[in-house]
Amino acid sequence: MHRVLGDRRAILILLGPALLIYTLIMLVPMVWSLGYSFTKGNSIEGFTGNGLDNFTRLLDDPAVHDALWFTLKYAVIVTAGQVIAGYLLALLYVFFLKKASALVRTLAFFPVILPTVAVGLLFQKLFQVAPQPGPVNSLLNAFGLESVDFFGNAGSAFWVLIIMDIWRSMGFYAVLLFAGLVDIPDEVLESARLDGASGLRLIRHIVLPLSLPVLMSSLIFSINGTLKVFDSVVALTNGGPGNGTTPLTLYMFQSSFTYSEYGYGSTIALLLTVVCLLVSLAVYRVSRRDNTES
Repeated sequence: MHRVLGDRRAILILLGPALLIYTLIMLVPMVWSLGYSFTKGNSIEGFTGNGLDNFTRLLDDPAVHDALWFTLKYAVIVTAGQVIAGYLLALLYVFFLKKASALVRTLAFFPVILPTVAVGLLFQKLFQVAPQPGPVNSLLNAFGLESVDFFGNAGSAFWVLIIMDIWRSMGFYAVLLFAGLVDIPDEVLESARLDGASGLRLIRHIVLPLSLPVLMSSLIFSINGTLKVFDSVVALTNGGPGNGTTPLTLYMFQSSFTYSEYGYGSTIALLLTVVCLLVSLAVYRVSRRDNTES
């Protein structure tokens, strides 16, 4: 193995195809999109350069501000919900259900493999108000409360979207964090119990610090996914009511393919890329600092 890794030709043969595919699929489109940011037009009319006009428009566009705020708000809440719910489920698997957790893990993971459109339709039916009340409104009516048009108001539609995406993905993060928790040595846990640590004290002072690396990995994985949310929004609300639940990804799609403003859509994509990069770097730096302190 050392001989292979020390041979530059072998390294090139092993890594070359993967790097070539990554360059063609990821890097070239990114550079191409960056070039479009300095143009206006579409594939029918042709493209002409417009300097920094797209960036000036981006700074003054209230729709971009609303979409950016929605994206950040959604990403923070859903990331926290996914990781916390997943971690609680992982703790349940490891310390309470133990060997009997296989069935519960399977049931909790099942929503992850469901198509997004199916999950969106399911939650539309659960929270619908017309033509007949869904189960949630029927429950409200049973307690003497009026039906609520959850999708007629941006605030309530936002929270339905939050609930749907946390429910849909917490099983995945539970399995991911479960894999990290089972790697904690039994000797460490037994020593802590002999020293009097149990329950919440054991989790807070022993389990949580030892599972911090996998927690941070889950956090980075989740925040990158939630910042780029698209399919869930399209399936459930399509950005409505109005633009109340429109993230940057959907606004980018609408600008590019609905209004044929490819240059402006590429500029929005560049903004999203910068936001993802900055957030990932911030989380990474915090995780490194916490690991150093630990």
